[in-house]
Amino acid sequence: MVRSHFPLPFEMKKILKYFKSSPKYSIKWSNYFEIYANILNKYINKKVTLVEIGVGNGGSLFMWKKFLGKKANIIGVELNPEAKKLEKYGFKIFTGDQSDPTFWKSFYKKIKKVDILIDDGGHTNLQQITSLMESFNHINNNGIIIVEDTHTSYMNYKGFKNPSKNSFINFSTNIIENIHRRNPMLKKKMNQISDKVYSIEYYDSIVVINIKNKNLNYSKNLQNNKKLETSFIDYRFKRVDVKNYKKNKNKFINVIKSKVSKKGYLQKIYEDYQIKKYLKKIKN
Repeated sequence: MVRSHFPLPFEMKKILKYFKSSPKYSIKWSNYFEIYANILNKYINKKVTLVEIGVGNGGSLFMWKKFLGKKANIIGVELNPEAKKLEKYGFKIFTGDQSDPTFWKSFYKKIKKVDILIDDGGHTNLQQITSLMESFNHINNNGIIIVEDTHTSYMNYKGFKNPSKNSFINFSTNIIENIHRRNPMLKKKMNQISDKVYSIEYYDSIVVINIKNKNLNYSKNLQNNKKLETSFIDYRFKRVDVKNYKKNKNKFINVIKSKVSKKGYLQKIYEDYQIKKYLKKIKN
């Protein structure tokens, strides 16, 4: 799946226009429109099913319909039963709790498969993770799951209780690990995530999970000109450069002398120190 990450000015202007002109109230962050212009462009004028969790007053439902075209089937999921009134505009609305697995089982029993799932619901860890995990097996090939407002993974108010090891963003790193299971060098079994998730993309406050239900399998190591293999020397682990460590030993963490003498240990201390310096930069 190849997608351009350059801005699409025309599409971005269109979706922003449809957002502003919607007959119902809605809220979106300003950076979302460029992201949506890029990731939803391929679905325009296609027969697709879009499901949005957390439709509120319904403003975004009108935006999706205008942007994707008349062939798109737009469905809303909302905890507030008042949202059912939006069905008079041609939208199908389901009332339910996104953190309840039984709701999703009932939902997908009726809807079957969807192409685009957008989570703009309550944004708590349990809500985001439950919606994600209960939906993997119900996304069409080349479909996507979009989780909005993932900045809540770093918020410690309004009931979000983050940062924590159970935040949605921390949970999503397990998807990264599962994608890498397709490399046989890891010697790990494929599962429902590595079988279906082609890639995961991170933006400011948005995470996109790209689903590909076909041809995802263990990668193969390909080599060209194999007869020339003997002329290649791998220097990655040959060179041990610890001069900087020896010169500035007092600036590094204290190391027990007996351990320093062990083969490779000094190099590891040096590398760990350098990495910690970079980590410090990005955490400031």
